[in-house]
Amino acid sequence: LQTPIHAPHFIMYVKDLLVKTYGLPMVEKGGLIVKTSLDLKLQDELQKIVSDEVVKEGSTFNFGNAAALVTDPTNGDILAMIGSKNYNDQNSGNVNLTTSLRQPGSSVKVVTYSTALSNGFTAATILDDSPVTYPNPWGSYSPVNYDGRFHGKIPLRIAFANSFNIPAVKTLNQIGIPSMIEMGRRMGITTWNDPKNYGLSITLGAAETKMVDMATVYGTVANQGKRIDLNPVLKITDYKNNIIQEKNNPNGEQVLDSAVAYIISNILADNRARAIEFGLNSELNIPNHTVSVKTGTSDNKRDNWTFGFTPSFVVSVWVGNNNNQPMNQSLASGITGAAPIWNKITKLILAKNKNKRMEVPSDVIAKPCNGYIEYFIKGTENLTSCSAYL
Repeated sequence: LQTPIHAPHFIMYVKDLLVKTYGLPMVEKGGLIVKTSLDLKLQDELQKIVSDEVVKEGSTFNFGNAAALVTDPTNGDILAMIGSKNYNDQNSGNVNLTTSLRQPGSSVKVVTYSTALSNGFTAATILDDSPVTYPNPWGSYSPVNYDGRFHGKIPLRIAFANSFNIPAVKTLNQIGIPSMIEMGRRMGITTWNDPKNYGLSITLGAAETKMVDMATVYGTVANQGKRIDLNPVLKITDYKNNIIQEKNNPNGEQVLDSAVAYIISNILADNRARAIEFGLNSELNIPNHTVSVKTGTSDNKRDNWTFGFTPSFVVSVWVGNNNNQPMNQSLASGITGAAPIWNKITKLILAKNKNKRMEVPSDVIAKPCNGYIEYFIKGTENLTSCSAYL
């Protein structure tokens, strides 16, 4: 009789990391003692939330699986990794969806707008949400919004918070696909290796990514623009207790201006700004806590995502089907699918933590604009007329 492995997807993930560094013989026969960052209690609580939610909602919305990841953006620790609803499920349960290639949907707009704010755009820049068609090698491309409507001239804050597609595509067309790809790689995406095949739809998630990479991307924003790659291995000793590897507090690399990271975080924590698409009482709203959050849905609803963060943790959630079968088209991002799982996990973590806001960088100033207190990088506050959108 086999003893079930605790946190099996995580164990296999760590084993793969160790094999890459030390080789299989050393890992399997070297008597290594490996200390990791996993919080076993949190892991068990997450597994129950994920499994229960798939049972409860999966048949209604036609998703057979879900995955979740909790990481610490300040040091790259993995605190919990749920690769599927059940590792022992005969329907590819052992496949780890946190490391699988999937389309990220609109969750990748965080890269688009990080690039835009790094290149002269502000949160108050007016974007035109109106019909547009772009010629391409395959004919033409006409992006549409999730709600099938056009919203006219709106500030970047509103366009991003509500995840409107057309303004994101127009913004990418202005800043250029290569600059977005470069920013994505700098923030943590490892799979964008074929730039010539990427078109404007990359801003809507057409190029595949991995959840672990997207957790690094959102962690970079949460960590004031400093990227720290995920690393769950704290210490390795051999059978004689000699230290082979020990994790020091990583400094990270400043890949995004801290002012840009702050403004992105502020927009994604703005419940009022996203109310057009999500309402004020969606699963994205965590009362009495400042949490930044972004959803994503891939073509035909094959993947549904929610990524949320505070300065202390990142919670990443996916729902879908391993075989890429589309989910029920009535699944509403931010209301059903990944968002309720994300909400439960985030509340579980925050129940033990005080509200923690990101510090406002010294080069960010606040100014009333478009009915909001808007935040600008110093020197950009007068680039946009604040009376243009009323």
